[in-house]
Amino acid sequence: MAGLVAFLYGIVAYLVFLASNLYAIGFVGNFFVPNSIDAGVSPPVAEALTINTLLLGLFAIQHSVMARQGFKRWWTRLVPACVERSTYVLIASLVLLLLYWQWRPIPNLVWTVENPIGIAALHAIFWLGWGMSLLSTFLISHFELFGLSQVFARLRSRVLPPRAFTTPFLYRRVRHPLYLGFLLAFWATPVMTVGHLLFAGATTAYILVAIQLEERDLIQYFGDQYRRYRNEVTMLIPLPKRRKPAEHRVEPEQA
Repeated sequence: MAGLVAFLYGIVAYLVFLASNLYAIGFVGNFFVPNSIDAGVSPPVAEALTINTLLLGLFAIQHSVMARQGFKRWWTRLVPACVERSTYVLIASLVLLLLYWQWRPIPNLVWTVENPIGIAALHAIFWLGWGMSLLSTFLISHFELFGLSQVFARLRSRVLPPRAFTTPFLYRRVRHPLYLGFLLAFWATPVMTVGHLLFAGATTAYILVAIQLEERDLIQYFGDQYRRYRNEVTMLIPLPKRRKPAEHRVEPEQA
């Protein structure tokens, strides 16, 4: 019965995650959703900046703190280990939904692109970014990353094998293709408003900090394996390899 409850909880958490991430595409792209990054009534700029910054800060703190190994060790004293990841995913998704709900648009223009070719190129990069992020989760372990593997293993009274370290496909070109996809999606817009710039700039800063925290955890877990991988493959921008990478395994994104 405990395994069944954990499994159902994991399914609910995953469905909330799907809803929040599908909404994110419309939120950033300004289509198909009632509240988007530039839609709605605009309050005074100071009010909007304050509220939006607090929402982004809440998202960054929750993501970073709950993803750290030290927090996980403490947290799993309070919740079963099999639902630790599902709980992280659920809370992260709820924080995102709060951000979408309470976001205040700041429509002042920073730049606009009017050339049809330029607009088409930016839209293509936008969808490329989302596609790259989704693909990256499946290149590692999508269902483990979002907690389903853990609760399914608990349902079957199985133990998951030790975490693997591989560099499939995109991970041979950059260490964090999932984050690179998000950056492309967040910045590729033909109409950049102050509100969108705040969102893109803050999430970029968060990603750069999160990578440092995540890689510190990965080095603690994998040691010299990850140090070699970090020396061989660039972080976000695909560049010529410094030397041929060995066969490694890479841990799913932690933050």
